[in-house]
Amino acid sequence: MFNYLKQIWASKSLRNKILFTLAILVVYRFLAHITVPGASVEALNQLTSRNELLQIFSLLTGGGAENFSIILMGLSPYINASIIMQLLTVVVPKFEELNKEGEQGRRKMNQYTRWLTIPLAFVQSYGMILILNHQAQGVPIISEIGNPAVVLPIMLSITAGTVLLVWLGELISEYGIGNGISMIIFASIVTTIPPLLAQTLFLASQDESKLIPFIFTVLITVILLIFVVLVTEGERRIPLTYAGRSAQKGQQAYLPIKVNQVGMIPIIFAVAMVTFPGILGQFMQAAKSEGLRAFGESLTSIFSPNTMTYLVSFFLLIFGFTYFYVAITFNPKQVAENIQKRGGYVPGMRPGEQTEKYLDTTSKRLTFFGGLFIAFIGVSPMLIQFVFDTSAVGSVPLLISGAGLLIIVGVVLELIRQINAQLVMHDYKKFY
Repeated sequence: MFNYLKQIWASKSLRNKILFTLAILVVYRFLAHITVPGASVEALNQLTSRNELLQIFSLLTGGGAENFSIILMGLSPYINASIIMQLLTVVVPKFEELNKEGEQGRRKMNQYTRWLTIPLAFVQSYGMILILNHQAQGVPIISEIGNPAVVLPIMLSITAGTVLLVWLGELISEYGIGNGISMIIFASIVTTIPPLLAQTLFLASQDESKLIPFIFTVLITVILLIFVVLVTEGERRIPLTYAGRSAQKGQQAYLPIKVNQVGMIPIIFAVAMVTFPGILGQFMQAAKSEGLRAFGESLTSIFSPNTMTYLVSFFLLIFGFTYFYVAITFNPKQVAENIQKRGGYVPGMRPGEQTEKYLDTTSKRLTFFGGLFIAFIGVSPMLIQFVFDTSAVGSVPLLISGAGLLIIVGVVLELIRQINAQLVMHDYKKFY
């Protein structure tokens, strides 16, 4: 381990990239603590302490919802814009052509994504302000929310914060190490672990009944972490044979199809969908009609994060969105055509339609297990918390959410690959 770190430090270019990435992440954490002027921090602290959905949203988007900071929305508008652009590549022929044009086409798509992020951030900022203000009990977070002179500057500040965060992420991707967007979300998750761990240890020192669930929580987190690493790295390698020249033997290769092809995107979809009924119910409770208020109360109680309805709905939504997103991102026909154009074939399969059907069947089977895996990881922390709450051993807050585990593992594994690739290039340059 020491020799590995020594090799990293010996590579000047790699060392500079790592230091640059760390510097940008420090700037990001500084921005997360700059509260929007006019917001009541006391009311916000009371809200975040009892609202688990707000904490999950803040972790998944790399935002500063817990501080009502200028990066309140985090990267959520950019993530939504990226998903919308991916959907449009299937529907709009122009975007599909751009997606096939290589590096130049991807740059154009990224430019469209950045432009789409701005209006999405502006609209979502208003919705987020309304939701937080409505859920705050007693003192409102933003007073005079109906006054455009008060709300518009806040919305512009939050929109500018999102654009700034996207720019910082792109700086990391270009001059640093790793994917900038993923690194920012990774940093937001990791920075919450030490204070939460200290809080849990303090509770265990004050109340011995909290020690047993804390030990169980740490063990379960480690087991889930190992499980996530194994499944994330798991892949089905489809053998390929490329025709060799003259009498030479054909070249052997393989096409890897991962068990988890979509990462944590289905969880983001599912969180948005499963929380919508509860948020709608909270708005209905403020209606003048008694029937609407009663319906809103029933929606809020049914889709509360601690209910079995919420848990089952969350599981099924993650599983369904996994199939939906794989169907968009993995095109068996295009993959089969690319293999055929390069003079390759799957042994035992005819090029073209038969190869396409084989790839489609294989992908769907892997997606079934991948969807179950992502859904299980997504609901496991809530399920564990539910078991603790209903048992006699008591409960403690979980260190990492299911989506957080997927993000941490994915980012760390990708970071290791990029560092190793940089080290190989550094050693290769020594011969010149």
